Amino acid sequence: MNKSRNILICPLQWGLGHAGRMIPLAARLRELNYNIFIGSGEEQLSFFRRELPGLNYINFKGFSPVYSRILPQYVSLFLKTPVLIFHSFLEHFRLKRIIREHSIDIVISDNRFGLWNKKIRTVYITHMPRIPFPRPFRFLEFIGIILHRSIIKKYSLCFIPDLPGDNNLSGRLSHDLKLPGNTRHIGILSRFTIQGPVSTQKPGDQGHVTVILSGPEPQRSILKTKLYALLRDNKAPVIFLGGRPDLQTEPEVSDNITYFNHLPAEEMKEIITGSSRIITRSGYTTIMELISLSCNALLVPTPGQTEQEYLAEYLTRNGWFTSVLQKKLDSRISFPSSGPGWTDDIMQQSKDLLEKALRELSEEK
Repeated sequence: MNKSRNILICPLQWGLGHAGRMIPLAARLRELNYNIFIGSGEEQLSFFRRELPGLNYINFKGFSPVYSRILPQYVSLFLKTPVLIFHSFLEHFRLKRIIREHSIDIVISDNRFGLWNKKIRTVYITHMPRIPFPRPFRFLEFIGIILHRSIIKKYSLCFIPDLPGDNNLSGRLSHDLKLPGNTRHIGILSRFTIQGPVSTQKPGDQGHVTVILSGPEPQRSILKTKLYALLRDNKAPVIFLGGRPDLQTEPEVSDNITYFNHLPAEEMKEIITGSSRIITRSGYTTIMELISLSCNALLVPTPGQTEQEYLAEYLTRNGWFTSVLQKKLDSRISFPSSGPGWTDDIMQQSKDLLEKALRELSEEK
């Protein structure tokens, strides 16, 4: 591959999930001698600087949703649709200037609608061509499918971080619907796969409990407060991973609880794989990372976020994880009683799919 070719990677500014799954993609493209630029807001850029130092960083902030304490989250997001549309148009025209200034050859957009360009190759990444609606309004999902399809077609390629066929993570979010012809499945993306082999040894029942916090406020803090109260008197030590790379990294210790705002991927991997129990949101990137580490978990979907509610239900039904609604969290927390419910070759399949997609991306057109 041509060392002089420049790739701009732009994750959606929605927590760290979208940035996290771009880490292994950026790392692999760097190995293939591309010159990598990261365009996002400061929190995501801080994350990339810690995980993949030495890249090129551009302050290219996109739409950043804030959840409501009162309204259902899908209502809150719907009301912000005009702001999202405005940001999409704005970043589309700003992208033209960035392409000129930095001689960008390829743009990879993780769920940022406006980052397509007719003059160069552009890639759109999403795990949900079907945007899930609340059950009473599912009959309207076809509108979202049509609109999302029109966005996908503006890009040269669409990458779906999942597996094709029945053994998949996203269920109806990216399966059982007609996908545009430029769509490619690229397998599971996890930043922990670039850290080397994962130890399969577990500490058993005497290990610590790990809580992985993620997602926008105020729901991140609501879950943190609730779990603090429930786990403070736990016999086993409890470690909270806050997912805030923009804050200081010194741990806060209180009784049996240790709280880290952020840890490097290697240290985070050791904590997760050393856990006897894991509690986390059902964010798609978190799920991919847990699967890459062969770790089961109790999923607590963000209230009102239909994507997470569906994923928690779907993966529990398939026996991959266990889930509970946030409002039903109490002292009788029921953790998974068995090991992972997926096959051992899922990561090898993912590696093969990604390499195939990147070969197609590298073709001069």
